[in-house]
Amino acid sequence: MNDSVSMTEAIDLAQQLGVALAARNLTCASAESCTGGLIGHLITEIPGSSAYFAGGAVVYSYAAKERVLGVDHATLVSLGAVSAEVAAQMAQGARRLYGVDVAVSVTGIAGPGGGLPGKPTGTVFLHVSGAGDYEHGAHHVWPGDRSTNKLLSAVAALRMVLEYVAARG
Repeated sequence: MNDSVSMTEAIDLAQQLGVALAARNLTCASAESCTGGLIGHLITEIPGSSAYFAGGAVVYSYAAKERVLGVDHATLVSLGAVSAEVAAQMAQGARRLYGVDVAVSVTGIAGPGGGLPGKPTGTVFLHVSGAGDYEHGAHHVWPGDRSTNKLLSAVAALRMVLEYVAARG
């Protein structure tokens, strides 16, 4: 993915996703940590998005991830919030919470600080959980500042959901 994207391009992508979801009568939700609700913001910039977007959970703390989405405490402690396993549990939890066809999650280190050994600043894990036992994760290390990393993560999430929807015919 290109390391540069504008908010206009991100909203255009959200529009494409909305058209695809509506055409297939599918619903979606988001579970966000490092993006702080940006995925939901982009989707809801589109008029009529309530027809296909059920909602989003912004879960920054371990406690919120556990209480709201059912993320396993032991997984958080052993692997950390910034991991593929937590991203998967977040997406699965959002799918259950909102009763939707597909949910996307993102967890990461937006920056400028917070990097860890093996998890530098800009590290994000995304996951899509969909009907029919569909599970797909992705990992990126973005090179930007905090705002750029958040936007790149949100766009990557939208693209992942769009890929899921496109594969549904």
